[in-house]
Amino acid sequence: MASAEGGDKYRSFLHGDGEKNTVWRHGAPPNYDLVNKLFEDERTKEWAEGSLEEKVQRLLKTWEMELVHKVRPEDQKSVNPKNYSATTNGLKPLTREEVMAMGGYNAFLATTLPPEHRIYDPDAESVESATSTFLTAFPRGFAIEVLDVYSGPPRIAFKFRHWGYMEGPFKGHPPHGRRVEFFGVCVFDVDEDTKVEKAEFFYERGNFLASFLSAPASASASASAASASGCPVMRGD
Repeated sequence: MASAEGGDKYRSFLHGDGEKNTVWRHGAPPNYDLVNKLFEDERTKEWAEGSLEEKVQRLLKTWEMELVHKVRPEDQKSVNPKNYSATTNGLKPLTREEVMAMGGYNAFLATTLPPEHRIYDPDAESVESATSTFLTAFPRGFAIEVLDVYSGPPRIAFKFRHWGYMEGPFKGHPPHGRRVEFFGVCVFDVDEDTKVEKAEFFYERGNFLASFLSAPASASASASAASASGCPVMRGD
């Protein structure tokens, strides 16, 4: 698995001499203190250090960190530099260069829906705008945990949970302060050095994005009261 050396408690390849030439998207390594606290406060599983589950979780967190925050493909150390592809929900596999060019968020949220039906349109977003959108929506970060590991290397299959609190606006929608989360399954094919060669993600994209549109708690309470009094309430996406 990815080495713990040169990372924070849960991620590798974030600090240290090995990263002195890394080009970071925001000029410096990201600070994960807030999202680590969210993770520790609300995770549902706590894996023993050195266990297969803990190693897979570290690899996942490292892979995600590098995908979002490292500008150059060659700075990514959790993936195979020559043989790498990623796909989401069975769509066309993307090379590492393609993923880095469009950005991790846009690659992960790829869709075949017509543009007029997209709550979030990855084809209309740049790497920078996508990153800003989600960092703004989740000021405390978007935590991720591994729930189960079904098989170990070289074909690692696992279930994960991704969550955060919408405490900032999202594409013109005001923050509602509630938890936004989704569950999914991932398969990492890894080489002999446990570097990811192929990543396949499966999750419900539509429900995840629709959760950004939920009314704030005060508005929901008002709607419930109005409904109880017989007033028709129409809720749309």
